[in-house]
Amino acid sequence: MNKILSLLSMCARAGKIKMGTDAVKEACVSGKAFGVYAADDISQKSLKEAKFICQKTCVKLYSLGATMEEVGNQMGKRVGIIAVLDSGFNKKAASLALEIATDKI
Repeated sequence: MNKILSLLSMCARAGKIKMGTDAVKEACVSGKAFGVYAADDISQKSLKEAKFICQKTCVKLYSLGATMEEVGNQMGKRVGIIAVLDSGFNKKAASLALEIATDKI
């Protein structure tokens, strides 16, 4: 089982995540997101959009190391992008994930 997904599932039960492109974008712009996590199989367009918003708002973007299907099985909703709204959860999740460079879009 993917450790990041397990942690994010716990974070979801605590109400400290936003899932989906629009919700993640809103969390980043409002300053509530501490980190953004992308599934490995999201479209290039969605990844480019995530990189842009993360660069613009100075939020780090990470790879989940899981597909959208795996995210759906663990989280109950098939999404490709997740924002963590808690610094403690994000610190632990970030230690388990690979950062995606956002400097070149």
